[in-house]
Amino acid sequence: MFTNPFDRRKFLQMSFASLGGLALSNLSEAKSLSSTHHKAKAKSVILCYMSGGVSHVDSFDPKPMLHKMHGKPMPVKVQKTQFDNNGNIFGSPWKTKKYGQCGREHTTLFPHINECADDIAVVRSMTARFSEHAQGNFFIHSGFPFLGYPSAGSWINYGLGSVNENVPGYVVLKNKTRDPHGGESVFGNGFLPATTCGSFFNLHRKDPVSNIIPRRPLDQQRQNLNLINQLDEGFASRIAKAREIKSAMTNYETAFKMQTAVPELTDISKEPEHIKEMYGLNHKNKILANYGHQALMARKMVENGVRFVELTCASVGLGAGGAANPWDQHGALERGHGAMAEQVDQPIAALLKDLKQRGLLDETLVIFTGEFGRTPFSQGSDGRDHNPYGFSLWMAGGGIKGGTTYGATDELGYYAVEKKAGVYDLWATVLHQMGVDHEKLTYRYSGRDIRLTDVHGEVWYDILT
Repeated sequence: MFTNPFDRRKFLQMSFASLGGLALSNLSEAKSLSSTHHKAKAKSVILCYMSGGVSHVDSFDPKPMLHKMHGKPMPVKVQKTQFDNNGNIFGSPWKTKKYGQCGREHTTLFPHINECADDIAVVRSMTARFSEHAQGNFFIHSGFPFLGYPSAGSWINYGLGSVNENVPGYVVLKNKTRDPHGGESVFGNGFLPATTCGSFFNLHRKDPVSNIIPRRPLDQQRQNLNLINQLDEGFASRIAKAREIKSAMTNYETAFKMQTAVPELTDISKEPEHIKEMYGLNHKNKILANYGHQALMARKMVENGVRFVELTCASVGLGAGGAANPWDQHGALERGHGAMAEQVDQPIAALLKDLKQRGLLDETLVIFTGEFGRTPFSQGSDGRDHNPYGFSLWMAGGGIKGGTTYGATDELGYYAVEKKAGVYDLWATVLHQMGVDHEKLTYRYSGRDIRLTDVHGEVWYDILT
């Protein structure tokens, strides 16, 4: 047994250098829910996040009036936009067709996703409170427009806990992609326990999680863990916050297990070739292939019990769509949105079909959204500015009634006019499908009980089975 002046902190640092800081401390005393509030329809969530703002009038909420009035001034009040370089009404460059047995109209921008029309529910009356990217990203992820508040993935991870103790409960997939404006804090845990934070898997690297490949033999690490557990047990018995110490001990164990679980989880070599082809992994468009890698990995993640998985887009460098906000086509809309849609369309459709054929779509909630929509009038000659007053997202699986439509925008696609919806309603609905009453999932912080939906939120029962 070690005695003073032995430096326990240095010992811990030396013993766990191979774990690369995966073991987390400073955990809250709060616990996950002991049980769900009602029967859950979904076990996991996959968020396909379209950073930069997808144009709803060019995708899932086409407007014939824009073609009829193309080039004419807007007949309604135009709100202040991000750049105030507003032109006239801009008809969509894409044709409109009816898809599926539901007969819902989409444009031809997403031909592969359109094949899944009967599996998805489109919410056409989304609104946002902010029209700037960083604020919009924080807001749609956490319900607050600035850092310091937990993302939805962290809330779900905190409330429901881990299904698989060998892998994180919240994973953000990257493949030569940048974080949205706001940085890693967009995926952060805020004031929730550190273990609920998003874990980054960089799929283009040999070791997708930093330092996950062991530097020391596992049996030696096991001996160190046993000794540390013994020391921590004694320490925990002498202080008031024993639960925090014991939680940290659990995290050391998880980090230890991840060294063997993560390499196997991220190995796609055993996937059949027809599955790789379906996701586009061998596509000549390498950006598409990289997103296909993320989509395939998302399926593997939910198969292995990850609660919340988020996919990230790469920039195509067109129409002002920078690395952090690749859907942001203030100019060259047709080329920029066309290239972005090509990147994600086949992989996301493959994900939906693959989940469905494996019987996983019923228990996996898939969400497709950006932080806001785009204006029905042009910015300059061939772009669109930000539009938080009405836009679309879609959801599939996890008890969602496919082929349905919720809400509507006006005939120009500018303002939400029917069943106006927002981010709090989105997460209230997601939590409901996971068996959680959004008003009861709270965390005491800074003198008040805070929740993901703040003091708002209505469940979209119309699109639920």
